[in-house]
Amino acid sequence: MNLDYKYLLDNNFYPGSRVWIYQSSRMFSLDEAMEIEEKLNEFTGQWNSHGIPVKGAAYLFFGQFIVLLADETATGVSGCSTDSSARLIKNIEQRFGVNMFDRTTLAFVVKDKLELLPLSQLQYAFDNGFINADTLYFNNLVETKEALERNWIVPVKDCWLINKLVSKNATL
Repeated sequence: MNLDYKYLLDNNFYPGSRVWIYQSSRMFSLDEAMEIEEKLNEFTGQWNSHGIPVKGAAYLFFGQFIVLLADETATGVSGCSTDSSARLIKNIEQRFGVNMFDRTTLAFVVKDKLELLPLSQLQYAFDNGFINADTLYFNNLVETKEALERNWIVPVKDCWLINKLVSKNATL
């Protein structure tokens, strides 16, 4: 699985630009992905905060993650503009029959494929070798462009998940 996404990010965005990541409950088909990318481009082209254009960008990565960026060096993102982006994601959910707001389903790269795992099964998956400390994890909690570039796809041992596992298995 090619995990090289950084070159797709707009270099004209400040490293501290805000990021929101929405993970789909399934991979989108090619036709769906093309429609979603059209919707994302349309949205960012008209994204406003109190009538002032937001310098924004949106991406569909790996057919399953929608990433929104807002460079607040020119225009801050208000509650209304954040709400409008959430409405966009809810519309995508409804249009394609997916869940994009479930923060309890985790994404990993297992055997060169994207695999989803409920948080409640994390310890079981670890104990049974489905994942290990070196398994790559999509840390959708990153909040800035810089963190997206450095800390979005990281080994389990380098993120908050390790604390969930250490308490039950001290031999990581």
